[in-house]
This record gives sequence, structure tokens and C-alpha cells, in this order.
Amino acid sequence: MERIFWCDKLVDEILEREEKLEEKSDVFITESGLGASGIPHIGSAGDCVRAYMVLLALKDRGLKSKYYAVSDDRDGLRKVPIGFPKYLENDIGRPVSSIDDPFGCHKSYGEHMSSLLIDAMEKIGIEFEFISSDNLYKKGILDKEIKEIMKNHERAGEIIKRETLQERYTEHYPFFVICENCGKIYTTRVTGFHDGRVEYVCDQSFLGKNSETGEEIEVKGCGYRGETSIRNGKLQWKVEFAARWKALKINFEAFGKDILDSVKVNDAICREILNFEPPVHALYELFVEKGGQRISKSRGNVFTPQLWLEYGSPESIRLLMLKRLNYTRVVTPSEIPKHMDEVDYLASVYFGEKEIKNERERKHLRRLYEYVHLLNPPEEKPLTISYYTLIDLCGVIPENIENRYDIIKSILLRTKLLPKNFDESELKKRIEYATKFVRDMGSEKKEKIELKDVERKTLRVFEEKLKEEMDSEEIQTLIFETAKENGIKPGDFFRVIYRVILGVDQGPRAGSLIKLIGVKKVKEIISEYR
Repeated sequence: MERIFWCDKLVDEILEREEKLEEKSDVFITESGLGASGIPHIGSAGDCVRAYMVLLALKDRGLKSKYYAVSDDRDGLRKVPIGFPKYLENDIGRPVSSIDDPFGCHKSYGEHMSSLLIDAMEKIGIEFEFISSDNLYKKGILDKEIKEIMKNHERAGEIIKRETLQERYTEHYPFFVICENCGKIYTTRVTGFHDGRVEYVCDQSFLGKNSETGEEIEVKGCGYRGETSIRNGKLQWKVEFAARWKALKINFEAFGKDILDSVKVNDAICREILNFEPPVHALYELFVEKGGQRISKSRGNVFTPQLWLEYGSPESIRLLMLKRLNYTRVVTPSEIPKHMDEVDYLASVYFGEKEIKNERERKHLRRLYEYVHLLNPPEEKPLTISYYTLIDLCGVIPENIENRYDIIKSILLRTKLLPKNFDESELKKRIEYATKFVRDMGSEKKEKIELKDVERKTLRVFEEKLKEEMDSEEIQTLIFETAKENGIKPGDFFRVIYRVILGVDQGPRAGSLIKLIGVKKVKEIISEYR
């Protein structure tokens, strides 16, 4: 059977890899690393969603599987993110798991950051087993792999040089000790290794940064010399993934283009030093902001998954992560309405309302819809309605009126944009999304409708005669009279009014609607058609 969707194809690759293993997998493990040094953004959540979707694909084949979300909370802090207290400059270089939470709600800075991504995963619907890197080291789970790499550090250095042309680790051990004197991790240099213990000196330096001010900060070692356990440190990135893959028996991990070199080196370390076949990978492009810069945890352009979920459904953010892995994409809140509508389009394809002539494309879209719903799609077609239509309606109908939901619902029913039987709770949820979007992002400018010259002239006359002091009956009469005086059938002019104001052909009584929206606002909308 031909596999069309990328998750399903990856299961084939995972099973091919399984054939190479001497020790077969009882449980298939997918993994992603969770950065714990800054606020998790949309890209961070993307790692998690993709790993979880591969887990679902494995389970769909009847294979027992788990997803490990591994927090990199033994990494050192290199930058103080924008908006964080300046005093954190004093903690640059220390592992994030040993820095106090600046907001006082978690045990450490690292735990606080991890909790934000955990919250996002739960809201998106991802099931996972959380693992702290700090605990992996403390409990000795990586001991065996660390010892093997340290015993073969010269060979590891040559592999790193071969794959990246970097010569640093031909002379240095690929391991950072946490200095027992100053607590920093990137300022230490290992000078000897024996029996699971390392000798080191804290004599290195690096440039940290305060992202708020842009100021670079030189972080220097304290000069301390000592000897400690390998559990009091961490492997360098170019060998750490390999150790984790073998220790945790990982079968799959996706990665972004930004760490391609590190993954290549770790694959080689896995095979040539740890004698373990590296996991299957999926390479994906990165999300970028409008200026083309990569979305960063430490810069001020963090677009969080929680922000997306303020305005869009979990299905819409899953769709963002699932399609087009190999394309760099600009991600801004303006993408949310597009993805909400695309989920609805997929529903129409899945339930046979939208004809797709190409059978391969149809199967792909149906499978995409199944994954958007975590391989548990609804049995009947759910409510579908254009997010842009809701933005138009929510942009003109004031939030503070008591019967706002009923007004919007009646407009949608009259214009046949709602089926007779629909899920009221789903409609309320979608109106809430659109209302928040308009409130926070502004109403996207409606595409102007095409008007005949006589319609444009009549609309202009109506705008000039429309006054603030008019009541709803007077406005209703004005519409009739203006239409007749300018040679337009009143019914046709009412349709023009509705289309210009609401973006639909019908609505509640026009005079009442205009009074409800506000004469001033309606005149502003109409003025664009002068």
C-alpha cells in the first residue's frame, strides 16, 4: 500500500531502521528537545507536534509507542531575553536549572520556561512523557554513553572536524563541567578523565548578551581547579544528542535546518563511537518573522503557541505544523484566519462536499485532515464558516450589546452561511476567536465589493443624508427614499448596504443595524466607496 502522507512514510523508514538493530524495539520512541533558555515560540511547539504525529502514525500501525519531551534544562543561560530582569546578567553562564525563577512561581528559571511549552502542548492536545535533561545527568542515565565518548574523545574530535571542519574538539574534551566554585558551565575546560571523574579548570570565557539593551557581556571563568563526577556537567551539543538517543533508545527525532550540522555529527558519533544506529529524522524549515529573521526565544518577536490559541483552534495550529515541512514560512497572527478556513476546506474534502479530481491529492488531503484531528476525525461534518466573514461581522457589531451573538447568528442564518442544524457551542467559540482577533489585531480591511456607478452615487447620497440624531425608523425610511430617488429598486439597494457594511447580502433590519453599529462608524465604512 502506497504511503502518501509524510508521517506514514516515516513509519516505513523507522521499520527499515529497526531491521538494522541487533536489539529490537519493544516500544518505539519519538523525541523532541525543548529549549529551556527562553520563552517557547511557535517553532518550539512545532518540534513537539511533529514528534507526536509520528507517534500517532506508529500507533496507527499497531506499534506500541511513546513520545518523550526532553527539556534541555542543563544548558547554560547565554542571553537575557527581552522583558526579563536585568539582574539575570549575573546568571549568564549558569545552567538554567540552577537559576532562580525570576517570576517566583517555579523552582527554577528552566522549569518556568519548560512549563510554558508543557502548557502549550496540553492545549494543542499532545500527550507526552516529560524528561528533564538535568535529571538525566543527575541520575546517571547517561553515564555509560558519557564514559564511552570521553574515552574516545580524540576520535570524537576527529569526527567533529571531518563533519564540520571545526578543530576545537581535537584538542578539548566535548564536555562542560559545572564549576563548583562559581556555578558556571561554559567557562570550564576538562583537563583529564578517569573512572567517571573529570579534572577541570574554570579558565574560559564567552560573550553573553542582554537582548533588551543589545549589550554584549563578557563572561569569564573564576580560575578554580577541581575534580568532580561526570554527573556534574553536560556533554557538548555535537555529541550530546547521540548519547541521549542511545540511552533512551530513540527511534525518531525531527530537527530544524538551524542544527543540521549538529545532527550530522551526532549521527556519526552514534554509529562510530556508540555503535548505535541513529534515529530516523525529518528535516523541517524554520518559521520566520516578516523581516525574514528566524523567530527567536531571546528577541522581542516571540510568537507563542498560547497567542495563536487565543484566536484559533487547536486544529488550526496542528495544521500549521503538519503541512509543507520543507518550506520556510512567515508566521504572524494574520496566518490564523487562513488556517482556520483551511481546516474547514479539508473538512469539506473529507466529507465529500468538495470534489478533488486528482485521486492522489484527495487521499493526501483526507489523511492531512485525519492528522489535524489526531487520527480521530469527527463522524459527521462539523460546523464550517469563513473566519473572514466572522471578522467582518465582529468588526462592525459592537461587543457591548446584550444580544450580539443572536444578531450575528441571525445574519448568518438569513444569508444561508449556517446550516439549519449546527453546533451552537462551536459557533460561539468561533465568534469568540474572531472577536478577540478584531479587538487585538484590528479588523482586516474587507475587499471592496464591485459597485455600479449608480450604486456608488446612491450610496454617496445616503451617506450625506445620514445623521447621528436619526432613529432606526428614520434611517430605514431614508434607505427606501434614497433608492427610489436615484432609480434603484429598494431591495437591490438594501443588498448593497448589507454587502458594504457586513460583507454579506442580507442582515437584520437595516435601520436598526446601522443604529446598532453607530452612524459614525457606518459613514466611515461607506466613505471608502466615494
